[in-house]
Amino acid sequence: MTLLSSLPPEIVRFVVDVLRLCLWLMLLIALFVPLERLFAQRPSKFLRPQIGNDLAYYFLSSLLPAALMSVPLAVLATVVQKVLPAGFHDSVQGLPLWLTIFAGLIVADIGSYWGHRLSHEIGFLWRFHAIHHSAEHIDFLVNGRAHPIDMVVTRMSGLLPLYILGLGSAGPAGSMLPVAITLIGTFMGFFLHANVRLRFGPLEWLVATPAFHHWHHSRTDHIDHNYAATFPWIDRMFGTLYLPAHFPADYGIQTPMPATLIGQLLSPMESPTVVQPRK
Repeated sequence: MTLLSSLPPEIVRFVVDVLRLCLWLMLLIALFVPLERLFAQRPSKFLRPQIGNDLAYYFLSSLLPAALMSVPLAVLATVVQKVLPAGFHDSVQGLPLWLTIFAGLIVADIGSYWGHRLSHEIGFLWRFHAIHHSAEHIDFLVNGRAHPIDMVVTRMSGLLPLYILGLGSAGPAGSMLPVAITLIGTFMGFFLHANVRLRFGPLEWLVATPAFHHWHHSRTDHIDHNYAATFPWIDRMFGTLYLPAHFPADYGIQTPMPATLIGQLLSPMESPTVVQPRK
């Protein structure tokens, strides 16, 4: 009998998840570290300040939100099935797979846009979201720097319209679509935060790139722009697009953030003066 087979199923699943995340981390390092060395927008060492915290966030932001979201998503799916007409969902499930995926990506990005934007405009939500913006150096690992509550708000905002429209409900395509969109969004998140100076010409107006997202992390000027995770034209549609020919001069927030991981996770519960909302 192996050691894992003697453990409770919950522990086995946790160990497997951690091993899977370790494998993905190695793959991400193999992909992005060479790119960030060859095409660095701002030269830096891999073992930079806060690297330990960001590695811890990588695991926290992958393990905790899924557990926290399981019950709300189950309740949401049940409520939607009971409230919306069955014929509506049947018609959605009858759409071609390519159209379902394309529509799902757009719907999810619009939902996450507004969840993200409200995280800047509502003071209580900003106190959680500010942890992500506190990074003063941007690279692929900063993608995971987020309070679990912030991760849940952002992901639920993207998944909510999928379930309401029937794109995340019963049926092989519907049931897999939220998973596929989460995977695509996760990879895009690492790419958008990458410390690379690469530009992509007219494509940047259609699909989000590091040049687009880095301005969202600027310390002062344009932190309230470029909320979309995948499609910049959504920001153009809502009047929040900013995409110049250069990168921002600095990153971070204007208020203090604790240096320790525990201090950062507890900071939203401290006095509002510790992490002040942008608006």
